[in-house]
Amino acid sequence: MERELALEFVRVTEAAAIQAGRLMGRGDKNGADKLAVDAMRAMLDTVDIRGTVVIGEGELDEAPMLYIGEKIGDGYGDQVDIAVDPVEGTNLVAKGLPGAIAVMAVAPRGCLLHAPDMYMDKIVTGPRGVGVISLDAPIEDNLKALASRLDKPVSDVTVVLLDRDRHQDHITRIRKVGARIRLISDGDVSPALAACVADSGIDMLLGSGGAPEGVLAAAAVKCLGGEMQGRLLPEDASQEARVREMGHDPKKLLGLDDLVQGDDVLYVSTAITDTDLLDGVHYGPEFCSTHSVVMRSLTGTVRFVRADHQLEKKWPEGRPVTHSRRKS
Repeated sequence: MERELALEFVRVTEAAAIQAGRLMGRGDKNGADKLAVDAMRAMLDTVDIRGTVVIGEGELDEAPMLYIGEKIGDGYGDQVDIAVDPVEGTNLVAKGLPGAIAVMAVAPRGCLLHAPDMYMDKIVTGPRGVGVISLDAPIEDNLKALASRLDKPVSDVTVVLLDRDRHQDHITRIRKVGARIRLISDGDVSPALAACVADSGIDMLLGSGGAPEGVLAAAAVKCLGGEMQGRLLPEDASQEARVREMGHDPKKLLGLDDLVQGDDVLYVSTAITDTDLLDGVHYGPEFCSTHSVVMRSLTGTVRFVRADHQLEKKWPEGRPVTHSRRKS
């Protein structure tokens, strides 16, 4: 992929974050998602790619745009597959809580797992956890092995999990072995990224969450040299049939190279509300500011991009941004 695309995709997630952020705390998660989808789709049309959405807002009959299989881009340039989530954490935006992002991953055609819309069991650690953790190993063994690699006691290891009843056994076992826990209400892509960053305060992400979000997280993990494993979790016969129709084995342990093939993937996200690594969108009388991260696995480059976006004097609901200035 052309390296110049990185900044173009930052513009895409920035646009989505700016639009969704206008509804922060207003209890309208669907409205925030629609604004972000519209902005992301419009901006993608300006990018010099021949893209196909492989993870998006749903099937053709479920979503008017950014649906799975939709062709996007200006019809020129690289052939790429794109995974998008215009608002990862719609409830977080609606409630004004931290952790919401606009996010996408881009890779050459055929390199992103076409993940069905169901749960995926996941484990994520940073580079020092490569080769020492396994989704099939007991939680206690994983924590002890990671603590040894990190050269700190288990009591200083911090694990992030979604605050769900299905994770109660995980929580009990983690507490029994003495590790620390951070429970989150929604949005596990951003914490997966943070688990791969030294001094983020997060050492491991564990538990089940959305499979599409698992592929987005895998793109970030690959860019940062971390470790991730997953397994699809169909909940009934129809979901298991869907997995098999898509060519997947529901019992297979998926490594990072199964989730994201090859060595050239881009991960881009812009914070809507504050995350562990990024500041959320801030609005002023003339400018709003965004904070994004863009990473490429081929080069190992990680860029944090701060940008000011000039606003119209009067801002009708959902009006697009006019000008931007970036400070990488």
